[in-house]
Amino acid sequence: MLRKFKISIDGKEYLVEMEEIGGSPQTNPVPTPERSTPVEAVVPSEVSTTVPETKSSVEAGADAMTSPMPGTISRLLVTVGEVVEINQPLMILEAMKMENEIVAGKAGQVTGIHISQGEMVNPGDPLITIS
Repeated sequence: MLRKFKISIDGKEYLVEMEEIGGSPQTNPVPTPERSTPVEAVVPSEVSTTVPETKSSVEAGADAMTSPMPGTISRLLVTVGEVVEINQPLMILEAMKMENEIVAGKAGQVTGIHISQGEMVNPGDPLITIS
């Protein structure tokens, strides 16, 4: 038996015909096993307070290019000291399984790389400085 339904998605209305194939729906409860032994929380005895080293000897200043989105640096295409042109690819940022080229916003010399390959970055994190 065909049944008609009117569905509204994002302000657009669609007329859909569906055929009921099976009988009535069934629900089956899933038994959950009971725990017989209590679980103890493990508390670390000492917390490490070391700070990771900076990737470049040059600190990221206000002129550093920043990450436009969260992701992982999959490839660095330039090195410190290299001269780059405007729109030259500098690195590949992988975000949501898509590879995004980060390109130079200006021509100049790379004076600092503030990330490393495989590192996760967030929007606004300094990536590279070009002078």
